[in-house]
Amino acid sequence: MPKNTNSQALNTVRRSDRAVNDDAWIRQQLHAAAVGILALSDGKQPFINTNIFVYNEKEHAIYLHTAGRGQTRSVVESNANVCFSVFDMGRLLPADIALEFSVEYSSVVVFGKASVIEEEEEEEEEATTALQALLDKYFPHLRPGKDYRPPVPEELKRTSVFRLDIESWSGKQKKVEEDFPGAFMYGDAPL
Repeated sequence: MPKNTNSQALNTVRRSDRAVNDDAWIRQQLHAAAVGILALSDGKQPFINTNIFVYNEKEHAIYLHTAGRGQTRSVVESNANVCFSVFDMGRLLPADIALEFSVEYSSVVVFGKASVIEEEEEEEEEATTALQALLDKYFPHLRPGKDYRPPVPEELKRTSVFRLDIESWSGKQKKVEEDFPGAFMYGDAPL
């Protein structure tokens, strides 16, 4: 019979041997991940949004953006409770028994409240800063004002910038010894 986990905190990792309780490690994972998955719920209908994002340590928040109007914005405006996840897949780990095949990985799950950064002057600055942080993360070799024109207020009307205020998080990792017999990266299967 499955274990009832309703009384556990949302960020409890079931496999304690894989739990990572080091906040610095979790922050590093959030900085390094290229893509994140935002989970939302509208009543009984779940939604996900896979997107680029940036983690702001000082604000303890995650920023991302979507179209000015759409499903993600509509759902966030009706239910701010969200879950966000990033992961990195390592080597595939073969075994002698099918049920023991495995994979190396690291992941972070974040729980919090999402909000749309509105177009008021004070929040417009936060939205512009968040969009610039996204540009800086994904295009670090290009500079605003030199290589491209930075975001301007008129463009903010065409996008929704979201702030996810982090309430709790958890980290999880499976890593085995370097010389694990037969281990390989996905797409590089030995023939």
